[in-house]
Amino acid sequence: MTSIPGRRLGAGLALAVALTGTAATAAEPALTGTWTLAAADRLKPDGTRARDYGQHPKGRLIIDAQGRYSLQIFDGDRPRIASGDKATATPAELTGAVMGSSTHYGTVAVDKAANVLVFRIEGASFANWEGTEQRRKYVLTTDTLSYQVPTPRPDGSIPISEWRREK
Repeated sequence: MTSIPGRRLGAGLALAVALTGTAATAAEPALTGTWTLAAADRLKPDGTRARDYGQHPKGRLIIDAQGRYSLQIFDGDRPRIASGDKATATPAELTGAVMGSSTHYGTVAVDKAANVLVFRIEGASFANWEGTEQRRKYVLTTDTLSYQVPTPRPDGSIPISEWRREK
């Protein structure tokens, strides 16, 4: 095993570090594991924060050792479909289902030089994201991960996700 400050690396990652000079690979050990959503907010242009997925957001982010990930964020209070059948849902119920969730999967890597997570999205509930790469500034500690999208929405707000590592 090879080490970098505070970490031991497996042979494959050690080779990547030797070749690139950085541990910015899809197998970033500090990211692997299961994360539970702690907050899904948006930073408003005036600097205040507001909830983006209701008062009780819930979600899960799972990252494996190869950098494959699966991410789900839900508004915990989104309306249920009264009929119990998506095919007969009302327009308002369908709007709640779509606007009250964000899910995607693919691979994630770390670009340490730019201090960003690089999501390469293979599939998403918002089909426009499929096949795209999204780069997000992040902060990672032992037990928390937070990131924000780089481009503000049309209203000027910036989504921020905060995750807590499951033990």
